[in-house]
Amino acid sequence: MLRLDGKVALVTGCGTRGEGWGNGKAIAVLLARQGATVFGVDRDLEAAQVTKKIIEDEGGQAYVTTANVTRSDDVQNMVQQCMEKYGRIDILVNNVGQSEPGGPVEMSEETWDGQMDLNVKTAFLTMKSVLPIMEKQGSGSVISISSVAGLRYVGKPQVAYAAGKAALMQLTKTTAVLYANKGIRLNCVVPGLVFTPLVKRLADKYAGGQFEAFVEHRHQQVPAGHMGDAWDVANAVLFLASDQSRYITAQDIVVDGGLIAATK
Repeated sequence: MLRLDGKVALVTGCGTRGEGWGNGKAIAVLLARQGATVFGVDRDLEAAQVTKKIIEDEGGQAYVTTANVTRSDDVQNMVQQCMEKYGRIDILVNNVGQSEPGGPVEMSEETWDGQMDLNVKTAFLTMKSVLPIMEKQGSGSVISISSVAGLRYVGKPQVAYAAGKAALMQLTKTTAVLYANKGIRLNCVVPGLVFTPLVKRLADKYAGGQFEAFVEHRHQQVPAGHMGDAWDVANAVLFLASDQSRYITAQDIVVDGGLIAATK
């Protein structure tokens, strides 16, 4: 079950800054554990190389490179590299995103544009380059990592991030309908509050650096009583990447411990 033998997975944002497991790192490693060959991309090559080493130390296959996936030339180049090296792309995981604070009055136009680029344009550009390859193959699975912030207000003033993640879900759904008869599936994994190394940086941005209080507050927000972790996200990606989800497309799989179903 959930084997990916013979498949090539292109994973953006495959590295984690600092210690621990971020979503992209866990996704890349788990896909490799299930038999996929991973072509990983990250703006931080050193972080990507850590992911590559883990995969190879476990007997898997991986190649990593660096790219700025907000730039069309970089995206086209990385896709070309993947095709030259492996000859196909069966799985595309769009795992690039970032949250910046502010409402529409406080936020600069530059920050707004940057948030749209990171949270929506990156997926648009990768889809633009990869979908023709998958169409020629007659199959493929695209999984984009969104956020519950695109579904409801989760307690932080981050209007551009919320708008971008909502747009990512609709981009994915609309494109999924267009490609449903071509053997290509597109879905979103929608994480809630997840305890990754990113939480420290969020505490600096949104809670004045009060890390422990910020973590406890996030735990208390979740009906399950605690945040999830990167492996919860990775397991959902694995399901959508596998043939066991072959009849699932244009969907959002929410991984949030009940957060968006609650009123608190």
